[in-house]
Amino acid sequence: MPLYVVATPIGNLQDLTARAREVLSTCDGVVAEDTRHSEKLLRHLGVAKKLFSLPAFDEESRAEGILSRLAEGASLALVTDAGTPAVSDPGSILVRKAVARGIAVIPIPGPSAAIAAVSVSGFPETRFHFAGFLPRKQKHRGEMLAELRGLRSQLVFYESPQRLTETLRELREALGDRPAIVARELTKVHEEIARGTLSELLARFPGETRGEVAIVVSGAGEPAAADPAELAQEVRDRLARGERPKAIAEALAGAHGKREVYQLALKLLEGR
Repeated sequence: MPLYVVATPIGNLQDLTARAREVLSTCDGVVAEDTRHSEKLLRHLGVAKKLFSLPAFDEESRAEGILSRLAEGASLALVTDAGTPAVSDPGSILVRKAVARGIAVIPIPGPSAAIAAVSVSGFPETRFHFAGFLPRKQKHRGEMLAELRGLRSQLVFYESPQRLTETLRELREALGDRPAIVARELTKVHEEIARGTLSELLARFPGETRGEVAIVVSGAGEPAAADPAELAQEVRDRLARGERPKAIAEALAGAHGKREVYQLALKLLEGR
């Protein structure tokens, strides 16, 4: 039987879809990030179901028992505390293992903080890149931000209220002082959507706040047109240091056309 991946409200219970209600009412059991939290949702729906715990810290080992039940014919609904499972929430390991074993995995879409935040950002980029939570280790955070710096799509991050200030500061340092929004407590009574540059938002949230947070940062602008004279001088300098044309082309490919740099390097090398 299938594994249903069911999106649940991120705050407002009225956001639960009719299809999600039906699946939660008719499935054989519910796999939950926190059974205590999900039990409240089921009680609100007037539904009594057997609950299976799948916390993030123990998903790998607990997935096997759930997969066995699916293989035996049970239909199970996977939920997390809020939003869509396996999207910066537990569930990705279970889904991956279920797919590998040929078990049908069926999405039951619904509320998503990332989509909600992007929909009200007002930024001109029509695409967005979902980065989720930044890594905990400073080195890995820096590496990820370096990868994202040049993207011309909106960048979407999740963050805890305790780390919001630190993350806004890191985003400003790594990406520049771009326009951004902080979407806090989405769909809840105290929902707040703060707009401004990263510096302005940093001043607005100087310390710990409350509620889960989604941050949307405007994408990188169009790259500045390359100055032919500056490019030629850069290539000359690299040739003088003994670098080969292929290596120079690869090093400068991020800001210039790789083929263009390679041809220029060959031309300058021949003219020496």
